[in-house]
Amino acid sequence: MALHVVEPTPESTVNFFSAAHEPVLTMDPGDTAIVRTLDAAGYLARQQFPGDTGQPTMFPSAEFRGHCLNQPIAVRGAAPGDLLAVRIVSLTPGDWGWTVAPATPSSPVVKRLGLAGTEPAWLLWEIDADAGTATANGTYTRPLAPFLGVTGTSPAAPGEHSTIPPRAESGGNIDCKELVAGSTLYLPVNVPGALLYLGDGHGAQGDGEVCGTAIECPMTTEAVVDLAAGRPLTSVHAETPAGRITFGFSADLNEATGDALDAMVTWLASLYGTSRTEALALASNCVDLRVTQVANVTWGVHALLPAGLLSVG
Repeated sequence: MALHVVEPTPESTVNFFSAAHEPVLTMDPGDTAIVRTLDAAGYLARQQFPGDTGQPTMFPSAEFRGHCLNQPIAVRGAAPGDLLAVRIVSLTPGDWGWTVAPATPSSPVVKRLGLAGTEPAWLLWEIDADAGTATANGTYTRPLAPFLGVTGTSPAAPGEHSTIPPRAESGGNIDCKELVAGSTLYLPVNVPGALLYLGDGHGAQGDGEVCGTAIECPMTTEAVVDLAAGRPLTSVHAETPAGRITFGFSADLNEATGDALDAMVTWLASLYGTSRTEALALASNCVDLRVTQVANVTWGVHALLPAGLLSVG
């Protein structure tokens, strides 16, 4: 299998989804890609102090449309109706990152907390990938748990599509902290070649991403990209070190919860050869429902069946 490398140059970087994008490369199923991405804002130089937004970026502010991502990767033979399997081999964050609260002043979360109109608070993180830690403003230290906020395929509809809301038909800005190295994310293919986008590196994040940003940082991602057949679901789902995960995305958190649970019940029924009713009973005892993120207009919920929790026989 071949190895491909993508660097974040002006010619290989985009900040929206589009079926009209020319792929940065075309790979065979089973090939490996090493993709180096800038942080979500596309900073070309590290911030020197918390809130140092004067550093140059890949896209001028007048051209801001969304996350700074790799130009998409095409997978030879991928066709609408297929599922793409993205297996994350390794994730190595850069040596710095940032967090700002609130990231979206108009967010319902910000309004609920009474913080609309307040001055933003910034954290500047020093990242030590070898030690596995990140320290903010010389004060706060936490372990690293790197993952990509955005892993998605192109939507089928023509035109330019924002990278901010996650989509049930293509993934994208999922912001699920469980998608660490060792995970495989399954994504629907909507256009020939799939057109896979990666980026929005997070050094770590809590469930919810409640202020709208995580530890936003550059990331080097090694991933094996393949086609998946015979899966129990056609929707976005994942197998991670933490366990099996299904997702729901909606501006209505109740709808997102229902979609995540519906998919997990289907998966449980397939895994254990039982009815959906019995699968729901199993889910009530074994599955955790978690709020993935409340930051991206279209909120996310994921259902997690922890690895090794449920056995039969």
